[in-house]
Amino acid sequence: MQNQPWLVVLLLLLMGSIQSTAQGPPITTDKPIMLGANNWIIKSLTEIRKTDRGTFVKAPLMIHYLPTSNSLVAVHLPLVTYNFQDGGSGQTLGDVELLAKYQFYRKDGMGKTFRMVAKTLQTLPTGKALDIDGISTGNYHGYLGIVAGYESIKYGISNELGFNLSPSNDLDEFRYKLGFGLPLLPSVYPVKQINLYFEYQNSWYPVIDEFMLLYAQGIQYAKGRVTVEASIQFPLVQDISEVERRKFSVFLGTRYVF
Repeated sequence: MQNQPWLVVLLLLLMGSIQSTAQGPPITTDKPIMLGANNWIIKSLTEIRKTDRGTFVKAPLMIHYLPTSNSLVAVHLPLVTYNFQDGGSGQTLGDVELLAKYQFYRKDGMGKTFRMVAKTLQTLPTGKALDIDGISTGNYHGYLGIVAGYESIKYGISNELGFNLSPSNDLDEFRYKLGFGLPLLPSVYPVKQINLYFEYQNSWYPVIDEFMLLYAQGIQYAKGRVTVEASIQFPLVQDISEVERRKFSVFLGTRYVF
């Protein structure tokens, strides 16, 4: 396979981002910046995914809590709507996700910060066996990753590198995400900001030797404790089986901090 060198390139990008320097949380990627202790975050990021097999919607209720300023635990409860082109439609509970993050490195400067976070995402087999990756598979997945990011009041870069274990099938995955954020308004407090996001996801499935590269273009408005956002994601490369191929996804999100 010709795609394996991408891992080396992405690792170099991960290291290079330390030398680089968005406001607000990314949309389809993650960031290591955390809020203060005892904060709750209620959010949702609905995905409307169009594929060769049909249209699928995942609308999760995401409840996040920060026990300390450098740790986070969360549960994601997804409602899934499916409509297959060859027949079959309905609504069901998707795969419930349990998230935990721990910030183990932080270095602050004047108007800038670099941080690193370890994270795990445990996907429980609560969903219907629709075989739609990331929405509802009815299979267990265990993900471990590292998130690193450098952010200033001018712009920021976030990186995530991890491995998703799928013991019930051959879809073990090395995953790398890279996100660039660009604030369009001057930094003020309370927060009032419009952000543009440019986000990439690389997925390599070593057992079946397949590869996928996705790109998402998003916009976000944050004011005080409320954030609203929208993004469209489409494939740049899909060296995967036809049944897994995507056309595009639309993401619509909200978030409230209290």
